Amino acid sequence: AVPGLVDLQVNGVAGIDLRAAGREGYANGAEVLARHGATAVQPTFYSQPLAAHRASLELLGDVLADPPPGCRMLPAHLEGPFLSPVRRGAHRVEDLLAPDLEALEGLLRAGPVGCMTLAPELDGALDLIAHLVGAGVVASVGHTDATAEQVHAAVAAGARHVTHCWNAQRPPLARDAGPIGVALSEPLLTVGLIADLVHVSPEVVRMTAAAAAGRLAATTDSVQYAALEPSEWPDGPDEPRWVDGAPQLADGTIAGGVALPDDCLRNLVSVGLGLPEAVDACGGAQRRVLGLSPVRVSPGERAELVVLDEGLRPVRTLIGAAVFEPA
Repeated sequence: AVPGLVDLQVNGVAGIDLRAAGREGYANGAEVLARHGATAVQPTFYSQPLAAHRASLELLGDVLADPPPGCRMLPAHLEGPFLSPVRRGAHRVEDLLAPDLEALEGLLRAGPVGCMTLAPELDGALDLIAHLVGAGVVASVGHTDATAEQVHAAVAAGARHVTHCWNAQRPPLARDAGPIGVALSEPLLTVGLIADLVHVSPEVVRMTAAAAAGRLAATTDSVQYAALEPSEWPDGPDEPRWVDGAPQLADGTIAGGVALPDDCLRNLVSVGLGLPEAVDACGGAQRRVLGLSPVRVSPGERAELVVLDEGLRPVRTLIGAAVFEPA
């Protein structure tokens, strides 16, 4: 039995895009994720028009007011819209905005926000980071072309997380460490890493885990195609295709992941992490950066446990008084 898994970046699962999900969608997603070992996740809303962002937050607020059974849904992770067009990845350029304090305040008023990813090199971004910190929201560096100096300035302003290190970030050079170099060397930063072994190679996963020991926060970055067979994916000219283990757009850009939380745990062990280190990277680091209570096994504590078999596959997930088993 190990502490339940926590994912900071879940865009969707089992055919559900959490940006547009109602109560039924969240309930279905919460059950699927619980069966795969997750006891808490951050619904992640990637860049979309501001009105749509506000609507997504309002829907999540309604869900959190009366949570469905299953994996606990946390306040949202907003991945954008204040991102670098140069490092936008699969985000649509028309959905990106320059840092705007009034727009940010509107988002924070619309519904529960726990984390926001933004590019610190953008003019005005440091003011937004300070505002987020003042509002109790985790500021995360991501989708960024920042220099190391600009990332250090973001840390000084209060940023405490890096979103999917190595992906959609300025690559490190010997004399230009960039966001990745700061992430690997700055003890104040928790380092997000997509642990599907597709976005990041096994060698780079091992290197990152060694450099950021105790600060590694594995994520699936899962999108709606996770837990579906490729034959079940929607078909259309603008829809991604299954290529080498991940959804890819027509131009070859990877558009999120399809791993599930227990996949990340097994993947970390498969590249050489010990089980305690892998479990911490799949839940402990996430709880620390969000300020969530650690899991305790004692009378009166809320159960957040996963029972694993010898292959590290969930046998049952205990969340409060509920038990979830693989389908």
